[in-house]
Amino acid sequence: MSPTESRETRSRCPWCLGSEQYIRYHDEEWGVPVHDDRRLFEFLILEGAQAGLSWSTILNKREGYRRAFARFDPAKVARFGAREVKKLLADAGIVRNRLKIDSAIGNARAFLEVRREFGSFDAYIWGFVGGRPLQGSRRAMKDVPARTALSDAISKDLKARGFRFVGSTIVYAFMQAVGLVNDHLAGCFRRRQLAALPSGRSSDKLGRK
Repeated sequence: MSPTESRETRSRCPWCLGSEQYIRYHDEEWGVPVHDDRRLFEFLILEGAQAGLSWSTILNKREGYRRAFARFDPAKVARFGAREVKKLLADAGIVRNRLKIDSAIGNARAFLEVRREFGSFDAYIWGFVGGRPLQGSRRAMKDVPARTALSDAISKDLKARGFRFVGSTIVYAFMQAVGLVNDHLAGCFRRRQLAALPSGRSSDKLGRK
C-alpha cells in the first residue's frame, strides 16, 4: 500500500462493497492460491452449500460449518452416518438441506479417493491449470463469466468421480475462491498483488490467514 493509499481508498471489485465481512473476505481470501487439502475441501463444501443462496449467507454460517463438519477434515466427514446426518439436519448453524448434507459427506469420500490416486487433492485440482493460477483480464463485472470451458471440464471430471453439487457454475466460483483463476478486476488492488506471486503459492504478506 502506498503512503497515500488507505484501506478505505483502495480500489476493489464492486461485488465486495456491500459489507465489512465481504470486504475482509475479498481482501484476505478470495483469489489467494490455496494448496492445503483441508482448505480446498472447505471451499468445495461451502460453494456447494451456496447453491441457490447468497454467499453472505454462507459466510455467516462458516463457523457453524467448521464446527458441524469436523473443521473440514475429510477423513472424519467421510465417516459420518445416520446419527450425524440427523444432528446436522437439526443444526441451525448450517444450511439444513438434506441433499446438500448428504452430498458433503459423499464428497468427502470422493475427496479421499482423489487423494489416494493423486497423492493430494491439491495435486489433482491444480493439475488442471498446470500448477499456476490463470490470470483474468476483466475490466468490469460484466466481463466475469459464470462458467468457462475449463470449469465445464473440471465439473465433468468431478461428477465422474462421484462428487455432487459440482456443476460448472459452482466449480467456477470454487476456482475463483481458491485462486485457480485470478478474477479480481483490472483496477482492483488485489489483482496486482496476487498476479505478482512467483509460483502461485500463498503469502502471509498478501493476507492469507
